[in-house]
Amino acid sequence: MTEVLFYHLEHQPLERVLPTLLERALERGWRAIVQAGSQERVDALDTLLWTYRDDSFLPHGTRREGDPAQQPVLLTTDEDNPNGASVRFLVDGAEVRETAGYARIVYLFEGRDPEAVSRAREQWKAAKAAGCEVTYWQQSPEGRWEKKA
Repeated sequence: MTEVLFYHLEHQPLERVLPTLLERALERGWRAIVQAGSQERVDALDTLLWTYRDDSFLPHGTRREGDPAQQPVLLTTDEDNPNGASVRFLVDGAEVRETAGYARIVYLFEGRDPEAVSRAREQWKAAKAAGCEVTYWQQSPEGRWEKKA
């Protein structure tokens, strides 16, 4: 059964949270896909993952580099899974219809955006209706993730 996690971003932006979550996925030996709502966001995340820390980078690529099957982390706007990812991160309202084959689906949404919160609620309902194991994580003021549901 696919686990579906919702990360409610309030105290740190996506640009701070996503690299850490991707590092954890890679540490588990998982391949990952980050599906964004626009090509502009894919381009921004591509730059971010090369530069987010001075002492590290996350191995990743986009379809522009060719051979997406070889990427440990693939940044895309598409719903397919060419790199055999175990975990799929959805940002900026991106949606995926098929959850089978993933260990985890992770929705990251901006908590100060009423439209994003409303969309996350709909995604939550759909995941529950599909029989997925669903959890909701919210950031404390100190930046720690707390399981709320």
